[in-house]
Amino acid sequence: MPRRQPLLEFAVLGLLHESPMHGYELRKRLNLALGPFRALSFGTLYPCLQTLVTDGRIAAASAGSVTGRRPRIVYDLTAAGRDYFAELAGRVDPEAYDDDAFALRVAFFGRTESAVRVRVLEGRRARLEERLATLRSTSATRGSRDSCAVAMHRHTEESLERDLRWLGDLIAAERGAPQTRPGTLTDPNHPAYLPPVPGPRHPRGGHPFPTDPTPTHH
Repeated sequence: MPRRQPLLEFAVLGLLHESPMHGYELRKRLNLALGPFRALSFGTLYPCLQTLVTDGRIAAASAGSVTGRRPRIVYDLTAAGRDYFAELAGRVDPEAYDDDAFALRVAFFGRTESAVRVRVLEGRRARLEERLATLRSTSATRGSRDSCAVAMHRHTEESLERDLRWLGDLIAAERGAPQTRPGTLTDPNHPAYLPPVPGPRHPRGGHPFPTDPTPTHH
């Protein structure tokens, strides 16, 4: 995805999955929770919100005011926005492995399919392995340097090694995880979950739904 705007749209749609929010609350949540957007301004956020409203991916409604002040606008996710978020969450491209995009993707891993999570994690691991190899190659060819530079070089190398171990643990856990996981599209509590019905296959393809043996009482 292009760098800033789609990342911001992805973050906004992901947060609105939780509940409707007004712009100030969205900005606060983005600044507190998402590293790439700590310096996010209203001048950046509101054009993004307007674009999403125009595209029908979120809805804007006045919350009213009891204090005489201008009413706040509350934003809510639409069905089109839910579908668009699922589309963005399912994409895996080289930019997903970059520092900012990767941190954001991980923040919404709970709403990302397991196979996609693995691909993002593996791509990030490959990116860091390249970075570590380059760092070590540079170290071998540059010779001795001042103590501060050597200490910083070693700190960076240790950080990369630590991140690679962490990614390896995540990938191993993901591959050994059961098919149904809380927070994913296989979780009945997920907003995009489609309940099983006897017989037909999942409308998006894949394996048939299991038949629920529990009778329904009306």
